Amino acid sequence: MVEEGNKIQEEVVEGDENGSPKRGILVGRGCNIRAPIDWFRMLSKETHWSLVGGIVAIYGINQGFGGALARVGTEYYMKDVQKVQPSEAQAYTGITNIPWIIKPIWGLLTDVVPVFGYRRRPYFVLAGILGILSMFFLSFHEKLHIVLALVCLTVGSGGVAIADVTVDACVAQQSGIHPSLAPDLQSLCALSSSIGALIGFSLSGVFVHLIGPKVALFFGVYGLLSVPFALVLLVGLVLKEPHSPSFAYRQINEKFFDAATAMWTTLKCPEVWRPCLYMYLSFALSLNIYEGLFYWETDSKAGPSFSQETIGFILSIGSVGSLLGAILYQYGLKTHPFRALLFWAQLFFGLSGMLDLVFILRLNLKLGLSDYLFAVIDESMFQLVGRLKWMPLLVLSSQLCPPGIEGTFFALLMSIDNFGLMSSTWLGGLLLHVLNVTRTRFDNLWLAILIRNVLRIAPLAFLFLVPKSGPESSGFSRVEVLSILEESESRIEVSSGLEDSELSKSEEVELTPLVSSVG
Repeated sequence: MVEEGNKIQEEVVEGDENGSPKRGILVGRGCNIRAPIDWFRMLSKETHWSLVGGIVAIYGINQGFGGALARVGTEYYMKDVQKVQPSEAQAYTGITNIPWIIKPIWGLLTDVVPVFGYRRRPYFVLAGILGILSMFFLSFHEKLHIVLALVCLTVGSGGVAIADVTVDACVAQQSGIHPSLAPDLQSLCALSSSIGALIGFSLSGVFVHLIGPKVALFFGVYGLLSVPFALVLLVGLVLKEPHSPSFAYRQINEKFFDAATAMWTTLKCPEVWRPCLYMYLSFALSLNIYEGLFYWETDSKAGPSFSQETIGFILSIGSVGSLLGAILYQYGLKTHPFRALLFWAQLFFGLSGMLDLVFILRLNLKLGLSDYLFAVIDESMFQLVGRLKWMPLLVLSSQLCPPGIEGTFFALLMSIDNFGLMSSTWLGGLLLHVLNVTRTRFDNLWLAILIRNVLRIAPLAFLFLVPKSGPESSGFSRVEVLSILEESESRIEVSSGLEDSELSKSEEVELTPLVSSVG
């Protein structure tokens, strides 16, 4: 037994033929209690502790924990304070997500425009300041006009988006230097987000129970959300990043043009635009009608009349499904081919939506399952399958980013996903409006669910757009992106601040200052 444990321990830190670690949290046939610690140590050693800590702070605390509190608070804020219809709430949600649609702009700034000699750190600081100011303004003004409330929520969303695209740029850059670590870094992002969401949803219910719904859920939550943004600001102060004081700011316009040309050239490649098209369709066709379900669940006549506290606990327990999905992907699915994994994930995503139909028709009561228990099962399945559907797309996106414009191109790919999500939200709101689902009328909600479930399966017809290869195969990679750019007489050069040790581990591609001339 001791020998077996030592063998697993050795495999965790052992590298492959390229000198990169082989696996993630668990390696080997046995189970090692120290494996998660060794995994964190390995990632910290291969990248840097400040990057690992930044991922935990931004994905775990700012997006996971903070996003959970903001979601519950904003749902009730729109319903009980602003008193809007479900379709209107979905339209407003789409507006607050606009900063996520323009993520390439943030990515382009982080790649092309350094501030005080740094490309990433100042943008973390900016994101933290924007979030702190917007959340404080919301928390100190109880009766805001809907326009001002949307401005504050959009600015806060912009702070989260800027921090997200900046840390994504760091992750994409490290994924290029250490290709075998790409699934591990994405797993760290997913695990941090899921655990943070679990804690955030749990505390939102506790706040309602101890302090009272209106104070705790609406305005106390927005004040509390300034703390995660303060941590984002702290990441900007401690992140390890090469300092390049001699930057020719007069060449910014040229560099913007060169980076945009390089992005467009890369995006025109069939190996790139085909997966991008699938990602958009997979999200856009999966209509989001959550506001209609939320209004029904909290309605005292038509629905089960869940309280604010109950909603918080349902979401917290349901977020365990997201955590399990991230763990399942990390332990057993991360090496599977993209197309096969996405086929089953999309299929189960459509089938899991039938649970909502069972819930709306109250068939769960005939099966002897209480509303609370069934809602927990429903939310857990949705989160689990959704995470399994999302993870391979993230890994695939990180491997498509050409060196030098990692932040910009990864942000472009994520903005395509977010545009799909916004399309899903607005189309779902339109469906609720057409079917006359309002604050008090839910007669056609079952039909909306049925239409959504059918459309969830539709992306299976477009799976041919996704490569058959897996993350560790010899399929399409950043090296091929570079070769395509060279064939188009485009030359991308990346920051000269990269350490020599990292340069020797990259894909034997010359990495010199960020973006040079194109053509």
